[in-house]
Amino acid sequence: MIIIQNTVISDDVRDNFFVCNLEVCKGACCVEGDLGAPLEEAELAILEAEYASIKPFLTEAGQQAIEQQGLYIKDWEGDFSTTTINDRECAYALYDERGILKCGIEQAYLAGATSFKKPVSCHLYPIRISKYDGFEALNYDRWGICNPACSFGAELGVRVYQFLKEPLIRKYGEEWYDELVHEIEQPSA
Repeated sequence: MIIIQNTVISDDVRDNFFVCNLEVCKGACCVEGDLGAPLEEAELAILEAEYASIKPFLTEAGQQAIEQQGLYIKDWEGDFSTTTINDRECAYALYDERGILKCGIEQAYLAGATSFKKPVSCHLYPIRISKYDGFEALNYDRWGICNPACSFGAELGVRVYQFLKEPLIRKYGEEWYDELVHEIEQPSA
């Protein structure tokens, strides 16, 4: 376990290889699972403020699901997540011409329509954050649909923390990330 500031990071983040391989998995993480993407409380207000700019990038089915259920849902534990279509596919997801699921929020961001890239939980995947009093735990989430990403990461020699440099900096800052890299890459005494 690695401790940086108010975070506890699983050794798996240091030890495992990972690079998304969308050509193989087709973005299955946007459709598999029980709920949509976890949302931080601050992201709820962002979705409310930015939805009009994001909406044109969503599918008709996604727009209808959001119209019926709202921009996000609150689960049985009181946590928020993105709305889903028929309790499966994220309402913000869309298929590209190759049949790969993409994030409509991110497509709006790339087009310059919004400054919100996508939920940080999506950006950080396969890291999942658990919040506790006074600290957050960062764990590597193993999921069979991501086996191609593990193989691809191993082939390229890219570990989880390296693949997720941008979202880790987005979430915790450059200084935090530099401290993590130093802790991981310093030679053992």
